[in-house]
Amino acid sequence: MVAPLSASGTTFPTPRRPLDAAGSDPVRQWYEDELGWATSSGPEGARLCTGLGFDVLELPADAGFAMLRRLDPRSPVAVHGETMQLLVAAGSADELPGLLDWLEWGSLPLDLVALGAGAFIGAPTPPGWTGSQEAAVWVRPPEPGREGEPVLAALTTLTAVSAWSAVGGGGGAPDLVRLVDTAATHCHRARLRRATAAPTSQPLAFS
Repeated sequence: MVAPLSASGTTFPTPRRPLDAAGSDPVRQWYEDELGWATSSGPEGARLCTGLGFDVLELPADAGFAMLRRLDPRSPVAVHGETMQLLVAAGSADELPGLLDWLEWGSLPLDLVALGAGAFIGAPTPPGWTGSQEAAVWVRPPEPGREGEPVLAALTTLTAVSAWSAVGGGGGAPDLVRLVDTAATHCHRARLRRATAAPTSQPLAFS
């Protein structure tokens, strides 16, 4: 960019873009520059804001890994400790309670939660980078350049949902319906496995 001239012919330096908060954090800068995602800073480092470009479904990692093969391979998936995070279309968090009820999972404890507008997740270490052991990591990373593609699970129309129900959960289901039903199934199975594997109470000792 050519520097502007004053009336006297003096050359002024080209104005620089204001240094924002992400400028000092390479992780935040990567997400904003490469993916266009909104970020913020937190006590533990960079965070990704949910409810804008995407929402997040969180479930226990053991349930998440059990269902990975059922997910669209393009869907971004991260793991943070014992929690798996599935990226879904923005607005999906608001649909989760109603979908669980409609799918007849609403009365069961599932350890399945959704993060939407106003929430955030810790930013996983960008693909190919080295991060701390405590940081979230991508199991299936997002791909720069595919932001405009419909790769995130979303609820389409009530007509499509009803059609999916009529054929017994066939292949025409909206992605979000299939995803929530699959996630709920594996969360329930994981809870049963953990309950079965839990050590039994020790017998009382009598003197």
